Amino acid sequence: MAFVDGDPLMRVTWNDPVTGRRGYLVVHSLVSGLATGGTRMRAGCTLAEVEDLARGMARKTAVFDLPVGGAKGGIDCDPKSPEAHGVLRRFVEAMRPWIDAHWVTAEDLGVPQQLIDEVFEETGLEQSYHAAIRRAPDVEHTLRRVRAGLNAPVPGGLLLGDVVGGYGVAQSCLGVVHARAWEPAQTTVAVQGVGTMGGGAAWYLHQAGLKIVTVADAVGAVHHPDGLDVPALLDSRDRYGEIDRTLLPDDVVQLPRDAVLTTEVDVLIPAAVSYAITPDRVGDINAGVVIEAANTPVTEEAEHLLAAKGIPVIPDFVANAGAVAWAWWLLLGRVDADPVLSFSVLREEMLAKIPPLMAAWDADGTTPRVAALNLADRQTERARAAEAEGRVLASIP
Repeated sequence: MAFVDGDPLMRVTWNDPVTGRRGYLVVHSLVSGLATGGTRMRAGCTLAEVEDLARGMARKTAVFDLPVGGAKGGIDCDPKSPEAHGVLRRFVEAMRPWIDAHWVTAEDLGVPQQLIDEVFEETGLEQSYHAAIRRAPDVEHTLRRVRAGLNAPVPGGLLLGDVVGGYGVAQSCLGVVHARAWEPAQTTVAVQGVGTMGGGAAWYLHQAGLKIVTVADAVGAVHHPDGLDVPALLDSRDRYGEIDRTLLPDDVVQLPRDAVLTTEVDVLIPAAVSYAITPDRVGDINAGVVIEAANTPVTEEAEHLLAAKGIPVIPDFVANAGAVAWAWWLLLGRVDADPVLSFSVLREEMLAKIPPLMAAWDADGTTPRVAALNLADRQTERARAAEAEGRVLASIP
């Protein structure tokens, strides 16, 4: 087992006194007394799921050499329920001892950043990065920088904080394209999910000239062999992120939702739900490479089977780590509200990390996951040694 994959430090189970809904906080690791990881809300969320996600956060922070450990929050509640806002607020209030001093949280499945920030304001905590911001010498200055970065406008009418994760996934894909020396205009992509990660990845890959031939939302999949008009599709989404089928051109084919997983493409990006690709689906996967944009969309056994078929999987803790890495660069002052700078730094980091993973796969069949975990282990050991020696890993300006 990888060093970074040890048992979590803490598991908390919470019962909402009003609705009986259950919530969880798992702190996998602390670095300098801090851990980071979003808060998700979905019906059926479990402690085991949150524990897996917290482990994934510890891997992300280690791979990107961030001065923070990994954690995750989760609430078993339908985010569309009228009770959801109140449940989230009471969860935040109950977790306040950790949120106040140790746990830096953010958006996740079912919980947009604007919503969690609204709840933090309601509870007097200002912003969801509170535990880190409060350590800054000038709290108000750091808070202004964080808010400016999250709310910086980008082309397409969206905000930097909403698209940076998808941009990172797109750069992971382009790292594979570069490593394989593929021609972007001839590279085909299928994307499962058109939310923050999937939609953002599809947008930026379309901008880079790749052909997005299939995308899927909760309703189903849409397909065009010559490439879809991704901006038009994303513009047609309703408040629940579903594409308006009445606006589709006549030559766009509507398919069952799971058809996105079986399309013959160079790159498959599962960006919707965890555990989307299980062993029984592996035989139908027709992609050259799978890039995990969702958290744990490929089960462990399915990943082994895909490797046996010659299909490498770029793990989530590398491919979708752009959002958490960028958030900490924003906190540390490496980036600011300038999207050009943010995109440049993230592109540089992703294009440096993906080719070595592909090179290890090509050289001796070492999976990208194993290669990335080896990197995470090395950087985790270095961070622990620095803490043991009393050295400050990084300070928040």
